[in-house]
Amino acid sequence: MNLVDIHCHLNQKLFEKDLDDVIKRAKKVGVKAIIASGTNPLANKEILKLAEKDEIIKASLGIHPIDALGLSEGETGISKPEGKIDLEKEFEFIEKNKDKIVAIGEIGLDYYWDKEHHDEQKEIFRKVLQLAIKIKKPVVIHTWAAEEDCLNILEEEINGKVPVVLHCFGGRKSLVTRAIELGYYFSVPPSTVRTGNFNTKIKKIPIKQLLTETDAPWQGHLKGERNEPAYVLETVKKIAEIKEISVEEAAEQIWKNYELVFGNSK
Repeated sequence: MNLVDIHCHLNQKLFEKDLDDVIKRAKKVGVKAIIASGTNPLANKEILKLAEKDEIIKASLGIHPIDALGLSEGETGISKPEGKIDLEKEFEFIEKNKDKIVAIGEIGLDYYWDKEHHDEQKEIFRKVLQLAIKIKKPVVIHTWAAEEDCLNILEEEINGKVPVVLHCFGGRKSLVTRAIELGYYFSVPPSTVRTGNFNTKIKKIPIKQLLTETDAPWQGHLKGERNEPAYVLETVKKIAEIKEISVEEAAEQIWKNYELVFGNSK
């Protein structure tokens, strides 16, 4: 089987001591591609270095909405500069390295951690989307408690110009339907095996619009344990169960989806 993790954070400190083993375990179960996502200038540089470490690791450079504002989500274990991000400087860096990356992400809106700067978040989000369109890269979207505004902006700015992947999308049923109709993709983490939090969405979303992720080291299928790319297999198994197809069929279609979304960027 060809498996893929389209969104994780291998630069998080929990992977400092055994990243080589983490990659070996992923390869052992059939993972052929791991997209490591950046969130800010320091993290983006780390992601590019990781992509040089092993060809299985693909780089996605991003500007997380909270990082962009110079705010804090608490201790995330990911490198982060102090203060607001200099967007123009980071845009130049991303564009300079466009041939080394497969996507722009993670980017988006987050009203859970930031209750006050929504207009500024939306302005930044639009600018990053315009960069993605300029360099012709798919976007990997983070949206928390901001799903409707996020879809509004995506529909206005993207309009079919580049593929859209909604990572761990938590929007209500009507927004899921809208995103499906817009042709967006949804990436599902292993946590749904434990909590069932994405099972209803898996049932609703056509398999041709599903992708697998881990969001590692978070969103794992084992409570209290570090998540890692090898565990996308657990997501594939759950998708196969819900869709009533074989694990091999599910994996094959998800791999095709991955190649369709990210193939032109490899």
